[in-house]
Amino acid sequence: MPNGLARSRYADDTAHTASPQRLLTMLYDRLIGDLAVAEAAMRTGDHSTVGNRIQHAQEIILELWGSLDVAIWPEGTGLKSLYLWMVTELSSSRLPPQPERILAVREMLEPLRDAWKQALTLEASTSPFPVG
Repeated sequence: MPNGLARSRYADDTAHTASPQRLLTMLYDRLIGDLAVAEAAMRTGDHSTVGNRIQHAQEIILELWGSLDVAIWPEGTGLKSLYLWMVTELSSSRLPPQPERILAVREMLEPLRDAWKQALTLEASTSPFPVG
């Protein structure tokens, strides 16, 4: 099996067997990675990479937005609004190219990802069952 195909298969298997909590942190990791690449690509004028990475990042953000159930967690209303703002901000960052706007979104996401990872670690340490 070629190396790239094996890597893709491993990532796919990992995503399908991960707990919902672990999947959430994996999405955040990928989202932040996409934005880092998009920002760097924008600084070098690689418009194709910028478009692909921003589009993927927006898809992840919209998935996060859609999966956030404010009926169960009413405090999540602000986070839902923030997700929508991020989608708009990323679109606005492209014309004219403004990598600092991508950076600003990424810098908002990093502490959120870290908080979810901390919650996952806390849950794993207090749960009688292994998580993730």
